[in-house]
Amino acid sequence: MSGSSRPVYHQDYIARIRYSNALPPPPNPPKLLDIPNTGLASGQYTSAGYASRLAREQPLNIEADAELGMHVDLVGLPGVFEGDERSIQLLDNPPPPHPGDRPLLRPLAALGKPAAQTANVSFLRRTEYMTGGAVSTLRYDNSSASRDLFRTVTSRTAGAGAARKKRRGADPVNQNDPGYIVRAIAKGFDLAYPRDAGKLVGADGEPVKALETALEEREAWRRPQHPSRPDLKLLDAYPVLPDLGAFPDTGSYLMVKFQTNPVAVDADRYDDRLDVALLYPVESAANAEKLAVARAAYEARPEAGKPPPVPTYDYQLYLPSSSSVAGIKRKFGRAGDEGEDDNDGGGGGGGGGEGAEDALYDYANPATGARSFRYDRVRRYETFHQSGEAAEPYAENVALALHDGAGEDGAGARQKAAYYYPIAQRTYIRSFRKDKVASMLGGARAPDLEEDRETVDTLEVRIADPDEDMRAHVAEHLAKFDPLGAEVEG
Repeated sequence: MSGSSRPVYHQDYIARIRYSNALPPPPNPPKLLDIPNTGLASGQYTSAGYASRLAREQPLNIEADAELGMHVDLVGLPGVFEGDERSIQLLDNPPPPHPGDRPLLRPLAALGKPAAQTANVSFLRRTEYMTGGAVSTLRYDNSSASRDLFRTVTSRTAGAGAARKKRRGADPVNQNDPGYIVRAIAKGFDLAYPRDAGKLVGADGEPVKALETALEEREAWRRPQHPSRPDLKLLDAYPVLPDLGAFPDTGSYLMVKFQTNPVAVDADRYDDRLDVALLYPVESAANAEKLAVARAAYEARPEAGKPPPVPTYDYQLYLPSSSSVAGIKRKFGRAGDEGEDDNDGGGGGGGGGEGAEDALYDYANPATGARSFRYDRVRRYETFHQSGEAAEPYAENVALALHDGAGEDGAGARQKAAYYYPIAQRTYIRSFRKDKVASMLGGARAPDLEEDRETVDTLEVRIADPDEDMRAHVAEHLAKFDPLGAEVEG
């Protein structure tokens, strides 16, 4: 009964609710710098030298204002909000400071009173290490003891200097002198070809006196050793020479790489038609537009240091029949042996006589009867990446071919060497994706391009000797390697 008579109290429940009052995000995202670091695990963020190290390793090309930071008010700077940051970047070639301002630009180490440099401190009690500078720093009076000490030190220093000069020989010559460079080059040829030593002739027609070769240099050339793997044994050596007989009229070659195999893949046999394939360049309006935009950007900022833009082309791939490969290779292989027979009027006309050279051609035109090699079109390719400069054909890549010289049967009259060929440009091509792009855009098929309507499906190819204009272009490039020979030929 006592429990039911207990009073009842009503109490409301009070809950604490926190309302978020976060600030809205800024209208523009912050400009962050991608700086590589070790992360939070290293604990370097709290160290005193972390910011100093970042300032040294990550210099910012941003002009500082009076508060040593980025400009607070960017409204008056032209082009900043359009993505052009040239107005807040330092100039590539800043103007020289005024002579009156140069003392203000001195480094911190040059400020203050210069500390006196104490030289010749004999903490090891070995005074003979100081005799070299004793003449310039010795202070003596007019006493006889001081004069005797000065005379002794002077004679000892002069004797040591004469001995060092005798051991060292004559004073070293200027290694940047052109005459010294020519003599050093002649020394290398004398080491490589001892039978022809002393036969190198300069541009003036006089023999070049090469530098003397040391015994260690001759021994190193006689028994070459790998710098990091002495266990390797040299099997053969080839002199590296330019193949002057294979230079095209452009002065360099173009290396082309297909994204996929251009022919049907056969794991058992290599398709020899690729050795004599033809890539016919095709100019398109899209490539011309890209080139115009790239040239405008280059001319707008030539000081950026980027190479000038290179034209981009599409290519038509042509292949002959498998039975024609042997004749085409033989045609090129006999160009150096029987040049008179090769010059058979290969300009594509009616052709020469019915000799052995015409017999190599396996196709006759039904209308004119002219014999040639027939090439059929395979497909069109487009360039998706290229690198290199025509002005610097040796900057990135060169092709190298090892030639063992004349064989036992006397075949091959070329010198044994590793011949290199300049490659001015590397081009990566893939199948032309006109239909693929059209399907991505929702169309059934892209309309025929102007260059597609002018596509040649068959080529009739005749091989002939180069004409005079082509020979002149080749001679210009050969003159860079053999100017005296080019003058004689000219």
